[in-house]
Amino acid sequence: MPGQRIGYVRVSSFDQNPERQLENISLNKIFTDKASGKDTKRPELEALLAFAREGDIVVVHSMDRLARNLDDLRRLVQMLTKRGIRIEFVKEGLHFTGEDSPMANLLLSVMGAFAEFERALIRERQREGIALAKKRGAYRGRKKALSPEQVAALRQRAAAGEQKAALAREFGISRETLYQYLRSDN
Repeated sequence: MPGQRIGYVRVSSFDQNPERQLENISLNKIFTDKASGKDTKRPELEALLAFAREGDIVVVHSMDRLARNLDDLRRLVQMLTKRGIRIEFVKEGLHFTGEDSPMANLLLSVMGAFAEFERALIRERQREGIALAKKRGAYRGRKKALSPEQVAALRQRAAAGEQKAALAREFGISRETLYQYLRSDN
């Protein structure tokens, strides 16, 4: 019995249209993430990896939709092909089965390196934009998670010996954020 054709779509933000990526491609099931490709911790990608079986074909619009760094891209392609799952990248016109030619592996590495390079350029432009906005006084950073009153209560309770993990849960912040509030002067 032939496997299923499974689509994977990723957009970086909720206002982007995921429909265009695998438009007019016949698929049995589609997994769509609305998340950054900076890492592979994405709910729909994890669901796809759990769902796909030997003989299936995973179809992705382009390599940068699957992963934005070369190590993750190689690892995902290897993980899928070792399980007998074929992967196809529509934009690049490449497919991988686990028995790939040296040329196919070279193309995977080169195209994956470009995706990683593009991600680095995005981060660099973002840092430059933030630095310019700070100079103009237009950038104030993210809104504080806690009000000054909440910070005072947090510090008082932590000083009284309450468990920090429990405090973080109660205040709806991470433990790292809790420790930042405890270390800061304001």
